Amino acid sequence: MGLASAEIDRLFDAALDAMAHGDSSAAVDDFKRIIAADPTHIEAKHGLIRALEDAGRFDDALHTVKELIAADPDDVLAQTRLSMLYQHKGMIAEAEAAAAKAKILGWKQELRGGIAAKNDL
Repeated sequence: MGLASAEIDRLFDAALDAMAHGDSSAAVDDFKRIIAADPTHIEAKHGLIRALEDAGRFDDALHTVKELIAADPDDVLAQTRLSMLYQHKGMIAEAEAAAAKAKILGWKQELRGGIAAKNDL
């Protein structure tokens, strides 16, 4: 799609504004345009998942979050969002498993941060 960095930033701001005003449909469109232009834009992927969730499009949000987790299994926010989406769908056992995984990943990140900080001394 070839959007310039400034246009991607403008679209990202527009998507966030749309979400703040309850227009999740516009936000979904903007986030998708960003991702089409820059498939590595993680914040847009997280935004898309949230906008889809806000729009009640839980299956689409689940598909998107699972893609994100497949690309980065250590993404704590994606695991947390997965848990929340499973809850929306009444899949309690799956939600609890995803929440536990998010918690463990968070602890691992904290430990790595503590070890890195200690090594900086």
